[in-house]
Amino acid sequence: MASYAIARLLSRNTGVFRNSVVRLHLCGVSGQLTCYGKLLNRSREHVVPFISQDIEELRVKQVRLYSSKPPLTLDIIRQRVLLLLNLYDKIDPKKLCLESHFINDLGLDSLDHVEVIMAVEDEFGFEIPDMDAEKLLTPGLIVRYVADREDIYE
Repeated sequence: MASYAIARLLSRNTGVFRNSVVRLHLCGVSGQLTCYGKLLNRSREHVVPFISQDIEELRVKQVRLYSSKPPLTLDIIRQRVLLLLNLYDKIDPKKLCLESHFINDLGLDSLDHVEVIMAVEDEFGFEIPDMDAEKLLTPGLIVRYVADREDIYE
């Protein structure tokens, strides 16, 4: 990136480099840049030591970008949990509601319950401890757990 910028700067300021290919080797400490490059012009190759210069105008400024999760509400959490459970093959969508018990009402076994909990972990991006996962037996309890975990109170 910096070598490309220096090559453009040199080709803009001097006519020598216009039809040449410049390969630069950069050595820089604290804003001072020493360039040693090969000037390839037609069939000849010249080693050209460039003068050290202050590269404030060429310095790459670092930018820190922050990101966060999309905002969650209880309604969005409900929709995501119900969509997740509707897409699960072993659950009948007609029997599914927030109060449906996974084992008694929906006919899932313990392995299916573990798969549902793992899918919820993947969906919301955090791990649910085993002690808490054993207590999450309805979609409503999962919604409440995720909302508590994400500090959403409505």
